[in-house]
Amino acid sequence: MGVVTYEFEVTSLVAPTRLFKAFVLEGAKVYPKAAPHAIKSVELEGDGKLGSIVKINFVEGLPFQYMKHMIGGHDESNLSYSYSLIEGGPLGDKLEKISYENQFVADASGGSVCKSSIKFYTIGDYVITEDEIKALIQRSEVVYKAIEAYLLANTDACN
Repeated sequence: MGVVTYEFEVTSLVAPTRLFKAFVLEGAKVYPKAAPHAIKSVELEGDGKLGSIVKINFVEGLPFQYMKHMIGGHDESNLSYSYSLIEGGPLGDKLEKISYENQFVADASGGSVCKSSIKFYTIGDYVITEDEIKALIQRSEVVYKAIEAYLLANTDACN
């Protein structure tokens, strides 16, 4: 098994506290509303704390039926959270898991920056390429931007 770490940032016009609430605290209801073209439903197995499982079910016609995340934890005071993709989605037979550590920080414009560190845990001697990593990150950014658009259009959401 190999581990490859990749870091990136995504900017947003939305304040960090609203993004944190949308992604972490209210994700189960926000995701399907923000991305109905992709996300059918979100199910929580557990109490939402460390070790709980979040299952995201996708609409028919997408490459994946679902994916499961295991919650690593979240810190409301630092607007940070961590989780691991442990089943479904892009894992296939080449990746054991993908672990994410994210933090929302304010920027000077009143918006925010999401700082992410992602670790790809490969199976066997498989080596993930930078192009594969960028493609996976691009998919994540699509969801991120859909949630941002939802929050901008629904100013009363996640306050």
